[in-house]
Amino acid sequence: MRVQQVILKAGQDWAALDALKALEPDLLLVFGAVPFFRQAGLHEALRQRFDQALLLGCSTAGEISSDGVSDGKCVVTGVRFEHTALRLVATRAETMADSFGAGERLGRDLASDDLRGVLIYGPGVALNGSALVDGLCCSVGREVPITGGLAADGGAFTQTWVLGNEGVSDRSVVALGLYGEALRLGHGSFGGWVPFGPSRRVTRAEGNVLHELDGEPALTIYKRYLGDHAKDLPASGLLFPFSMQDEALEGTGLIRTILSVDEASGSLTLAGEVAQGSYLKLMQASTDRLIDGAENAAEAARAMLPGEQASLAILVSCVGRKLVMGSQVDEEVDAAAGVLGAQALITGFYSNGEISPLVASGVCQLHNQTMTITTLHEAA
Repeated sequence: MRVQQVILKAGQDWAALDALKALEPDLLLVFGAVPFFRQAGLHEALRQRFDQALLLGCSTAGEISSDGVSDGKCVVTGVRFEHTALRLVATRAETMADSFGAGERLGRDLASDDLRGVLIYGPGVALNGSALVDGLCCSVGREVPITGGLAADGGAFTQTWVLGNEGVSDRSVVALGLYGEALRLGHGSFGGWVPFGPSRRVTRAEGNVLHELDGEPALTIYKRYLGDHAKDLPASGLLFPFSMQDEALEGTGLIRTILSVDEASGSLTLAGEVAQGSYLKLMQASTDRLIDGAENAAEAARAMLPGEQASLAILVSCVGRKLVMGSQVDEEVDAAAGVLGAQALITGFYSNGEISPLVASGVCQLHNQTMTITTLHEAA
């Protein structure tokens, strides 16, 4: 397995991509700022130069590369596999109600006895990410590791973009299946957020729309806790996500962040589903805790490759973490890189949602406000 990376700047000539030609990549992972996807030219430039490579990627709220964190750039990583078969599939999720069906359709196209892992990227708005993951798991089986993330648009939560073989779209979900015994895939996902305030019971919810907490409109309670930050909703919601708890008031390991608010109904739309009758608790974080979480995610991913070092590490971190850390955001990537080692080429992005198995159960879930790391390596 060989990897190589180029970083495109805004307005730069597409000729910079030529540096990847000698690699003859099977796969191009592309994570870039919205203008690279919204304006014509990206897909055509890639396809003209790499007519045999599979194309997979999305728009971001910040790009992650071996150089650190950037904004307004496009990170293109070429991967050449030696012993792993690849299959790229795509579908459209026209409505949020079709999220489960979209995942199910992708899974049916990927399912196989030798499937070793799935990378998936989808829109970061107007999509129920947890339903998407559930649909995919139902088709490929819950023992298959699934990782990836939801596209972002710099924190605007307005329109995001996904890249596949057929081009760029704001409604497509694209998934890559990796097959064969040679593949070694590691994963880790940790947060670093701290709960505060009382646990609130979900008294009315539909899918990922939270209507009531303890019998009151969810937005009313949320604004009460946010105080002055409430005037900046929904953007300020990234700083105060929810911790999901079961009926015993124990944490499930899942965090949910706010995508939008509805002033008329008093509801909150979250990035993933919440169960009626469960409990939610607000969370906040410090930079130090988030950096520790990134380091823990890297340690978990590396531990799954005993005696081997990853050739490629895909880091997907939440835009909310980036807002909290500000100018120190590079430190979480540096912490992860220090654990993964110099051999691992790093790529990734800041997202509207992260997809990874839970460390404890191994069951794939949609996460919010985490650093999620996927490591790839091929055995000789």
